[in-house]
Amino acid sequence: MRTRSGRRAGPTRREYVKYGGAVAGGGLLAGCIDGNGSEPTGTGTDDGSGGESYSVTMEPVGTVEFDTVPETWFPYTGDYADMGVALGQGDGLSAIGIRARFGSHLYNELPDVSVDLGELTELWQDGTGKEIYYEIDADLHVIDPNFMVNRLEWSEDDVEEIETNVAPFFGNTVFSRVYDWHDYADYTMYEAFGKLAEVFQEQERYEAFAAYHDEVLTDVQGRLPDETPEVAVLYPASVPPESFYPYLIGNGTQSKHWTDLHVGDALARNDITDAQAGGGEIDYETLLDIDPDALAIRLQGEITDEYFEQEIVAHLRDHDVASDLQAVRNDRVIYGGLTYQGPIIHLFQLEEAAQGLYPEEFSDEDLFDRQQVNDIVTGNLDG
Repeated sequence: MRTRSGRRAGPTRREYVKYGGAVAGGGLLAGCIDGNGSEPTGTGTDDGSGGESYSVTMEPVGTVEFDTVPETWFPYTGDYADMGVALGQGDGLSAIGIRARFGSHLYNELPDVSVDLGELTELWQDGTGKEIYYEIDADLHVIDPNFMVNRLEWSEDDVEEIETNVAPFFGNTVFSRVYDWHDYADYTMYEAFGKLAEVFQEQERYEAFAAYHDEVLTDVQGRLPDETPEVAVLYPASVPPESFYPYLIGNGTQSKHWTDLHVGDALARNDITDAQAGGGEIDYETLLDIDPDALAIRLQGEITDEYFEQEIVAHLRDHDVASDLQAVRNDRVIYGGLTYQGPIIHLFQLEEAAQGLYPEEFSDEDLFDRQQVNDIVTGNLDG
């Protein structure tokens, strides 16, 4: 039985849930929060092998202690996959929940960054069982264990079995805020990214990425108009679409590119329930009553401009009801991006959203430097 790179330190997750997130005497939630929302790693301790162990704390998993930096790892969702790649850990990435929902195709624009989706084990195989975790035998599972229980129907005992026999879970469901079971810390993208940087001991890469993100965002936001549109983010129930699943803006990291662009949420203003919180489909008649300034159509996978124009935009223009929407009449039906985004994918989606909403201001230029992002990911921090 080989030594694992992670182990539980302090309160167990069941103790965390039992006490509602507050553990007497500190421990789980103790410590100051720095400017990036991360608790200090603290001083490492000698593990007896000549190296230093270290610990990282994140709700809801508590504190996890690492004897060595994990070499092999996997998330369930593409947001954490993207964070790991941004931290230079792409070679250790071994699996993903659903391949098509990880936007690794965007790395094609970075000269030295790539992930071969075909090499990643797909965790979802008409469900996700424990056996595949044993087969992959990774050093770390970058997954909120509550996601496994509440979305994938694992039991608490299943989670503890895999933590004990394979490797720890470390993560927080950051892509959405609407789940009623998510009653603990709501980390921003960069707060969660900072936590993962501590796990992989890649704080310098994280800091470089965070600084460049702030630089890009300052530039983009400084060029936004005084009045920004109300947008409806929609996922087609079928293609071509006759109805849609609604997604509210601001609910987790899935919406970061929209909140960065200061847009309004046409669906929330009209009391539409988010699909992830049990909301049903909405049809064109409902959309016509709302009549958003713009429609952002979210699609998973690699989507070409030709596909989007033919299957979405042209269909709406020709539709008896949809053609009356002001967004359709004013040519403001834009690609809404992927659900799961980390720091690299976010920059691409921020750029595309800005160009779609404000073509006169942004469409003639790249809004971020691909080479600079490439250099941060590959560790060339001096340029």
